Amino acid sequence: MAAKLRAEAATLEAQKAQELSEAAEKAFMKFDANDDGEISAEELKAGLEAALKIDLTDKRVAELMAEFDASGDGALQLDEFPTIDQFRNQLDSLVRKEKQMALDAAKEAKLAEEAVLLANAKLELINNKPPSNSDKIVSIIPYLFPLLDGLQYGKYVLTDNGDNPIVVILAVIYTLYRSIPFGGFIAFFALNILSGNLQINRLIRYNMQQAIFVDIALILPGLVTGLFSVLAGAAGANVGVPEPLRVVATNAVFASLLLVLAYCTVSSVLGIEPNKLPLISERVSNTMPTIDMFDDEGRFIPPDMREEEDKKKKDD
Repeated sequence: MAAKLRAEAATLEAQKAQELSEAAEKAFMKFDANDDGEISAEELKAGLEAALKIDLTDKRVAELMAEFDASGDGALQLDEFPTIDQFRNQLDSLVRKEKQMALDAAKEAKLAEEAVLLANAKLELINNKPPSNSDKIVSIIPYLFPLLDGLQYGKYVLTDNGDNPIVVILAVIYTLYRSIPFGGFIAFFALNILSGNLQINRLIRYNMQQAIFVDIALILPGLVTGLFSVLAGAAGANVGVPEPLRVVATNAVFASLLLVLAYCTVSSVLGIEPNKLPLISERVSNTMPTIDMFDDEGRFIPPDMREEEDKKKKDD
């Protein structure tokens, strides 16, 4: 019984295949307008338009030809020629594929538009615009902080030039600065807090942070001198730093400070971020907020916290 059923199924399949072959051969003969035994792209276009009652573009015909032209000779032979239904199915498949591609392209375009809107929104949160002329002038002011704290290293130079108007002005400003109780701490915290205001131009915020680091660096010479005294005392030598060496070292520190401040001032006036100070500028740049430090909701996330979140996502 089973063998009989299989035989009948095989017979039906053979009949169906024969019918499809005859239908394809019949369509082939109709499409082959010049009777040369093959279907060109022009003949395929004309035959399908007549059979399916549709208009086909040359691109669509080329896609159909590429799909069924197994030999790749640019024409369809009888053994390559499918039925009209197969052509219709392939056309439907191409249309669906194009529609999906159009939907994907529209989705990508929408995502790109949303990304641009998000980036613009983030730009409104942080002022990284080119500095205006007033921004350039204001950006210089923070460097008064390390300058006034560094005047102690200029005592030899300033004493010898006491009649210089610039020295006189600095002396007045320094006196006023020192007359303010905890003036140094107030300046430090003011610069630190204001540098966190992202609506202030980046150049000003950058110089606030760099002025703090330069001021901190001024502590180093005093630490070296103190360490020398401690070591000398531990060794039983009741000697301090020789005066000539003290004068040279103090003047060198003051000269270095003036060079640093001159570079920062000139660069800032030109609207260029003074980010070339060894060690200091790199540290300052790493502390400056950037657009990618904000999440999609506009919340500021420091780099170390972002790294932890990314690590957790990878672990999950």
